[in-house]
Amino acid sequence: MGTKTQTYFFQDDGRIPNHPNFPLVRYQNAFRDTSEAERTVNWHGWSNSWSGSVFPYHHYHSNTHEVLIAVRGEAMIQFGGEKGAVIPFSSGDAVVIPAGVGHKKLSASSDFTVIGAYPGGIQYDMKTGEPDERKEAMKQIKQVPLPAKDPITGKRAPLLEIWVK
Repeated sequence: MGTKTQTYFFQDDGRIPNHPNFPLVRYQNAFRDTSEAERTVNWHGWSNSWSGSVFPYHHYHSNTHEVLIAVRGEAMIQFGGEKGAVIPFSSGDAVVIPAGVGHKKLSASSDFTVIGAYPGGIQYDMKTGEPDERKEAMKQIKQVPLPAKDPITGKRAPLLEIWVK
């Protein structure tokens, strides 16, 4: 039962910009012991972490990438906006969401809990696809730097190898 990665690239849908170059990276079974998840990503330089759920509406962050790790339960999360992909997300799974990529919880078990964190502990902004936020958001998304390390492995691979292709 090793970690398997999958990538999902989302086009700008006119409301949710998504990222022009970087795909979302999904890690299935990233953690056997989810009690170590937060400490692991913090150790790898992704901090300002929190525990909770995923908002039940489309939103994105224009100033930072985000890692989400399911530590309990399961959910169906839609990434990429209304036309994006619905991805099952269960305890032990992780996703690295590039700046600009929308995410929304569609359904979840009552115990569903995630941990979120950001490269370098950046304080994230909150965007919901409103027309008046778009111009500035598009500019910011392109300026978000690559993270120093993959939040799961603490190395370049697989995240940075996928994102710099």
